[in-house]
Parts: sequence; structure tokens; C-alpha cells
Amino acid sequence: MQVNIPLKKVVDDSYDILIDELPKLHFNTKVAIVTNPKVAGLHLGYLLSKISAKELYIITVPDGEGYKNQASIDTILESLFIHRFNRKSLLIAFGGGVIGDMTGYAASIYQRGIDFIQVPTTLLSQVDSSVGGKTGMNNRFGKNLIGAFHQPKAVYIDPTFLRTLDAREFGAGMAEIIKMAVTFNKDFFEFLEDADVSDAGVLQKVIEAAVRTKAGVVAEDEKEHGLRAALNYGHTFGHVIENETNYTGYLHGEAVAMGMVMANTMACKLGLMSLDEATRVENLLKKFSLPTSYAIRDVERFYETFFLDKKSSDSAITFILPQSIGGVSITDKVAKETVFDVLRQFGVSR
Repeated sequence: MQVNIPLKKVVDDSYDILIDELPKLHFNTKVAIVTNPKVAGLHLGYLLSKISAKELYIITVPDGEGYKNQASIDTILESLFIHRFNRKSLLIAFGGGVIGDMTGYAASIYQRGIDFIQVPTTLLSQVDSSVGGKTGMNNRFGKNLIGAFHQPKAVYIDPTFLRTLDAREFGAGMAEIIKMAVTFNKDFFEFLEDADVSDAGVLQKVIEAAVRTKAGVVAEDEKEHGLRAALNYGHTFGHVIENETNYTGYLHGEAVAMGMVMANTMACKLGLMSLDEATRVENLLKKFSLPTSYAIRDVERFYETFFLDKKSSDSAITFILPQSIGGVSITDKVAKETVFDVLRQFGVSR
């Protein structure tokens, strides 16, 4: 005997991304703003001046990638239970990528899913992590290995927040922008080579171009079954770097920058990219004071850590490699000997 449950349906999870001054927002429900002490100290007053709600609460979790864990998720969830949030309630992620990922994940699992919106305050979160619905947390095995796809209801990108961003955080965001230009848009890459992002108008154009690129990829492959994996260029190597340094040595975008250089080295070895193109990418990363070299202390351990990557299988590592500038290749066919040859180039003895 067979019983069929007919669940085939089309769900419209479309949403708007506003790149402008934060508008007045009114919510006829319970709302919780999830943030950290640093962002709250700098910008919470501004956000509160823009929001009205039936009931409004503030949930503060510690600042930093090292706190993107179950303890912080529990802090968020416990507050929701205490204040009797229901399925019509709303969360607002107010901070960088760590806050956005954790808030989205908490929203995805609280009572099997409630709504949330993103108000990203760093360049990295504005152009990348706030868009696309990836949510999650880290554990001792690696980065973002626990999570869910849960799309926000809206994203509000207010460039005002970037005025208090330090140079390292700004550079980390530029790494993600460069990542998208290298893999999807040669004209955008060439624009970035000469762009003066200290000009507010130029920066807003850069943010818009990056967001449009990310949005286009997500619309085509929401759950990362194919093309969206290309947005992880630099991340396969970068996540290992973050793991080795216990998420304290580098900002996420800095690790991605070094990972891009490693991926470019592999692409050159495989004939996908020229040395001149790899040099241009490295020079653009250096333009924003991003680190471009990492000394691998244990090549074998570095290699084994690749297998914790979500895109890899038990026996094959998936690499996202640039194909010249403006193109991308996703492959799990790189020979182990080739991988080790590349890693040895970044060994401590070089």
C-alpha cells in the first residue's frame, strides 16, 4: 500500500533590498532587535528612532565570530520564549554577518519558523551575508556547518552605518565585493581597479553592483545546488584558515582574500587563469590593505580540514576556481597531488 502526500507548490519568497537611508518602519506585532554591544553603542538609538512596534525588545549577544555558537542562539531563543513571541512575531538582525546569520537561524527554528528582516551594519554584511537567506552558526568542526536556508522579508542597506566602520572591517567587505567581480563580472572588476570608494556616490554604486550580482545568483539557485556555490570562491581555503586560527586571527573577509590567492594559484596551475590575471586580483586585494599570504604549518592537516567544507564529499573536495577574470569553474576533479603541490607553495618553509 502506498499513500501519497501531494505537497507540490510554489512558494514566493521574493523580497526587496533597499539601498538608501533607513525608512520609518511600523510593525503591528512583537519585535525583537538582535544586536551586539558594539553596534548597539554606535547605532541603536538611530534604529530605534526609525521603528515602532506593538512590543519592542532588545536582545544583545557578545560580539565576534567566536560567539557564533549554540550559546548565543540559546540566548536569543530564551528571550523569545520569555516574552512569549509567536509565529506572527518578527526578529530584526542589526549588525554584521555574525548577527545576521544567527538571527536568521534563530528565526528559522523558533516555533518552526518566524519572519525576520536584515539591517546590516558592515560592508561585508551589506553586500553579501544579508542577501540570500543563508543562516547558521559555527561549531568546533567548522564554520556554518549548522544552519538553514531562511529568507528575510526585507533587507535595508543604509550606507550611514559605514561611517563608523574601521579600515579592516571595510577591507573585509571589499574582499567579498572583489570575489563577486572576479567570478561574475569582468567590467565590474575593471571598474574596481580604478574606483575611489572613499567617494560616497562611488561606494553606493559599488554596493548596488555587488548586491545585484548576488541577488541574480540567488534567484537562479537559491539552495546552492549549482551556480550559487560559485559565490564561495576563496571560502574553501579561507574557512580552513579561520578554523586553524580559531576564528580570532583574521576577519572573515581577510581569510577569504587569502583564500582567493590560494584558489588563483590552483587556477593558474590548472590553466584556468593566467599569472597576469592572478597578479591583478592580488593587487586589487592589496589596494584595500587585505592580507594575501598565509603560512600553512601542516599541509596534511590543512588538506584534511577541507573535508569539513559543506560542498565537499567523503572522497572529493569541491573547489571554486576563477576562469580568467569574469568567469568561474566549480570542480571536484582536482587530483590530490595537485592540491598538495599548491598547498606546499604556502608552506612555512617557502
